[in-house]
Amino acid sequence: MTTLTDPPKGTFRLSMLINDSRYRSMTIQIVALIGFLTLIGWLTSNAAQNLSELGRGFSFGFLGEPAGYDINQRLLDYNNQDSHLRAALLGVLNTLLIAFLGCIAATIVGVFVGVLRLSHNWIVARLMTIYVEVFRNVPVLLWIVFAMAILIETLPSPRDFRGETPEASMALGESVAITNRGFYVPEPLFSRSLGDVHLFGNHPLRFDVSLDLVVILAVLIAGILTARLIGRRADRIQAASGDRPHTLWYQIGVIAVPMVLILTILGFFLGYPELKGFNFKGGTYLRNSLIALWLALSLYTAAFIAEIVRAGILAISKGQTEAAAALGLRQRRIMSLVILPQALRVIIPPLISQYLNLTKNSSLAIAVGYMDITGTLMGITLNQTGRELETILIGMAIYLAISLTISSVMNIYNNSVKLKER
Repeated sequence: MTTLTDPPKGTFRLSMLINDSRYRSMTIQIVALIGFLTLIGWLTSNAAQNLSELGRGFSFGFLGEPAGYDINQRLLDYNNQDSHLRAALLGVLNTLLIAFLGCIAATIVGVFVGVLRLSHNWIVARLMTIYVEVFRNVPVLLWIVFAMAILIETLPSPRDFRGETPEASMALGESVAITNRGFYVPEPLFSRSLGDVHLFGNHPLRFDVSLDLVVILAVLIAGILTARLIGRRADRIQAASGDRPHTLWYQIGVIAVPMVLILTILGFFLGYPELKGFNFKGGTYLRNSLIALWLALSLYTAAFIAEIVRAGILAISKGQTEAAAALGLRQRRIMSLVILPQALRVIIPPLISQYLNLTKNSSLAIAVGYMDITGTLMGITLNQTGRELETILIGMAIYLAISLTISSVMNIYNNSVKLKER
């Protein structure tokens, strides 16, 4: 039953889609989505029509054709008769390798420089400021080329290691050779190896899985999990009694002892590089293009990370430092136990962007001849097959997938350190 005070119930009218705030935002979104899909459809149709007029259909069949070119730095077995898909896979792995190494090195250097920029030592703080300003204000491509030039022009060639009185000598107890062609480092080998498992047969995506590596990783992970359980047990004892038992040596033991045992059982030893003929043989070969790209990207990105770290530290109230100092903590412990854990909540979000920038900047590797996904799929494969549209679309999808994966992992970590509301 209605009364005279009840407002009249209006009926829905098309004009409400624009005039009524309850429907206006949804209307705009639907119109924008329709317009976007229409644009994508028109572009796709136009591209397909132009390709058809040129006698070229849209196809990815070229990925199965022999590549016909070599890849100088590779993580899997490859020869020039493998397919373009196989070459693209190795390019993706090289991209992931430089992104992984670069993110780790840039984080370490960036945190170190960011903390030292706040040092009370005037000289140290100014030196770090000079480093940040110099690296931030020069294009990363120039740093990559400069690093490559430094490695080529300043390091000795393999022939300098020859003769009774060589001009150069190997480093770290005659185990590492640093030359203008690259670095030769010891290679981990096993005299009682468990062998490899061959996956996917002769498929372009084939790869070998080392059973030795699987066993070592399993033992390492088990040791780390056990160490964490020991730490949690110590936390419970401390919460119940106020006294925390000493667990450091137990935690080190459950990780180190099983690792030593498994390496002994597998007959672990190092294969050292040796100068044979005109070059070094044996060991693991790291090309100078990989080293130059890694150094340049790491130092360039570290300059931005340093500013992020500095801003995160300055965002923490000085009262936190004063309170920790009043409790008797030293400056180093205050930074590691009080300031940085809180600053991470400010540091992580912009840090994600720097990781993404480093990954995308790795596409400049083609300037020094490092064969990443840009050099293989979107470089030589594109030029050989003429499939510019297909190769560019695949490359864009690969970079998008890598970036979204990095962003997702970092967002998970960010959610774990941010403040939890009650």
